[in-house]
Amino acid sequence: MPSDPQFAKKSLSDDLIDASVPHRLPGLSDIVEAQKRIAGVATRTPLVESPTLSKRFGKEVYLKLECFQPIRVFKIRGAYNKISQVSGDKVVAASSGNHGNAVAYASRLLGKKCTIVLPENAVQEKVSMILENGAEVVKYGKTHPEREEKSREIVRNTGATYVHPFNDPLVIAGQGTVGLEITEQLSDFDSVVVPVGGGGLISGVSVAIKARKPSANIFGAESEVVPKLRAAREAGRIVTVPVPPSIADGLLASSLGDLTFEACTKLLSGSYVVSEDEILSAMGLLVREAHIFPEPSSAVTLATLMAGKDTAKLGKRVVLVISGGNVSLSLLSKVLA
Repeated sequence: MPSDPQFAKKSLSDDLIDASVPHRLPGLSDIVEAQKRIAGVATRTPLVESPTLSKRFGKEVYLKLECFQPIRVFKIRGAYNKISQVSGDKVVAASSGNHGNAVAYASRLLGKKCTIVLPENAVQEKVSMILENGAEVVKYGKTHPEREEKSREIVRNTGATYVHPFNDPLVIAGQGTVGLEITEQLSDFDSVVVPVGGGGLISGVSVAIKARKPSANIFGAESEVVPKLRAAREAGRIVTVPVPPSIADGLLASSLGDLTFEACTKLLSGSYVVSEDEILSAMGLLVREAHIFPEPSSAVTLATLMAGKDTAKLGKRVVLVISGGNVSLSLLSKVLA
């Protein structure tokens, strides 16, 4: 699929695309530059083997622990890389929580005025974190398209720059630094499993890893509630799926973007779809055996192993990206119970 500006005019959220940035999938050099920009802001997170999980699944299981970022989620990487390149003093983002928190955090560090459009039913813990970082919060609607419409209004009225949660080259490049770190921290591995919301994380990780280690396989993991990656791979085009409620609120994008679809089409070896119950079980196992507190969206990677769905193709040494740890206390209590 082409990724030139002419195609972008027909793409998801085309009227919110930042025209100051070439609309193309980033390459390895872009991700290396992003790594330099975010140094000292985003944490170089641990990559550790879990002996217990390795024994349980008959593989060497490594965890890339993005839950140890300052805001407990990988999205600080892409948000800071993007906002550090914005020339104006105002930014706006539509989010279910984590992206908004990352944009608010980065904006505070960079001295930008920030507005985050959240759903009316946003998790209160995430709302509080965004407010603590000095952003203005606007609650509007329940779906991402509704939040984007509100963001358009704010952009028109204020001249702010919209920070897309995934379909932006600078955001993708920032997320790709996760992949760079994996290649620097582990000399040999067979596969990497990455959560898929709108595809920004898996796109950046795939570009970085395929450039540094072409033999490695990249697999996506998503909730069966919103299987937009599976639908797109089966149809050979971007597919918009319904977005019912889900415990994995960080994965609720209704479709991929044109850039993330391009990356997933060209670079992925496959994808997995897991149930809500499998996600909850994976969260519990990570708490008990790895002693971390993952949010549901990040537990989908371990859920693929627990579900046992054709995992032989992952090989003997597999890296699971644990993308965040912003889990609500009520859900954590349920998992522990």
